[in-house]
Amino acid sequence: MPTPTASKPTAPKPTVSGPTAPEPTVSGPTAPGRRDRGRRDRGRRDGGRRNRGFGAARASGERSTLLQQGSVTAEVAVVLPVLVVLLAILIGTAHVGATQLRLEEAARAGARELMRGERSESVQATVQRLAGSGASARIVSGAGWTTVEVRARVDGPFVDLMDIELHASASGKEERGG
Repeated sequence: MPTPTASKPTAPKPTVSGPTAPEPTVSGPTAPGRRDRGRRDRGRRDGGRRNRGFGAARASGERSTLLQQGSVTAEVAVVLPVLVVLLAILIGTAHVGATQLRLEEAARAGARELMRGERSESVQATVQRLAGSGASARIVSGAGWTTVEVRARVDGPFVDLMDIELHASASGKEERGG
């Protein structure tokens, strides 16, 4: 004998009055009439199309990368001349310092020669050899002391524009007798 079964009540189906609602349309890579482009193209922002033109972004993240590269290029274009000028100033300053050291060494060597009793022509030649051909030496003697003053203009690719003249001096007590 069959047993009675209880059935669940079902909700009534809604009725649509008036014209029937249009069916939803499907767009994108799986739209009717288009072939399925495969799993790798699903979910792409460009609908599966590949833009391979000059400078075009292939994926959505590449566009921001290209814009960042452009901004880096602009920053380098602004900063590079500043770096070149700073490098030129650094090299010019080092050249001036080296010239000053050469002048001081030439003045000391000239004063030593005079204290030993060498002639002024020999002192001039020593100063020219150590400080460069553009250097000039002036010898001043008085009250048992001798001073050699050396002057020279700084020559170089960056410092010629500044027209810098450096000087150094060295003094020593004259020696008498041998």
